[in-house]
Amino acid sequence: MNVIAEGFAFLEGPRWHDGRLFFSDMHGHAVFAWSEAGEIEKIVEVPGRPSGLGWDLQGRMLIVSMEDRSLLRLENGELSRIADLSEIATWDTNDMVVDARGGAYVGNFGASIEGEISEPTPARLAYIDPTGSVRAVAEDLLFPNGSVITPDGRTLVVGETWGARLTAFDIAEDGTLSGRRVWAQLDGRFPDGCCLDAEGAIWVASPPTNDFVRVREGGEITDTIAVDRMAIACALGGDDGKTLFLLTSQTTSGENANELRSARIEAHRVEVPSGNSP
Repeated sequence: MNVIAEGFAFLEGPRWHDGRLFFSDMHGHAVFAWSEAGEIEKIVEVPGRPSGLGWDLQGRMLIVSMEDRSLLRLENGELSRIADLSEIATWDTNDMVVDARGGAYVGNFGASIEGEISEPTPARLAYIDPTGSVRAVAEDLLFPNGSVITPDGRTLVVGETWGARLTAFDIAEDGTLSGRRVWAQLDGRFPDGCCLDAEGAIWVASPPTNDFVRVREGGEITDTIAVDRMAIACALGGDDGKTLFLLTSQTTSGENANELRSARIEAHRVEVPSGNSP
């Protein structure tokens, strides 16, 4: 285990792209990139709190802006709003995965997660097609969070945090989803950010249990990495795709996060390389 970056407020949305690790400092209101030379660059400030990251077919960065429930695009150093998700998202938007067409699947909390939650509020999953058109493609998800798409582009797997499961859908050519099914039940864990490896297994972060697990379809857990703080999100990358980047934090509270600045990134070597999703 190796800490490669630290001193951030709260980190989300890690993505390996063009030889660098990109990530959102959600409570720090900015997107950053880390290089293997150890350099960290602030890419852009996002006042509405950034979360999920991706790129369109032209190579332009896409950023989920949580508070204003929007999808933003970064071009020539400037942010523009390309989709309003407020008609679908009933609370803050969060993680995202972008498909081979340049369309984006974006989840949301359903309702505030502050304080005690007696009954989770079901949420809808949004799809933004490459033209910017927005529609709901799945209903009644219990906090749709980290997501991956299989290499053939035919299956979306989304973590339902409050459902303690990974849920799969078949993807149609226009991005429509069908064939909902449980991909893996993770009782006792609460899936957050995740990534796919080349064998089709998924690495999943579970904040309350302070660990990252590698799970196969059906629910078999093959590997567990315990950490001394909350496990928030992960991504596979590096030159050979075998570095698992782990995002961790001591708190999720915005006020505490900015005071503690406890969020960090750790690097862990694994045997199976990236499956290139998200």
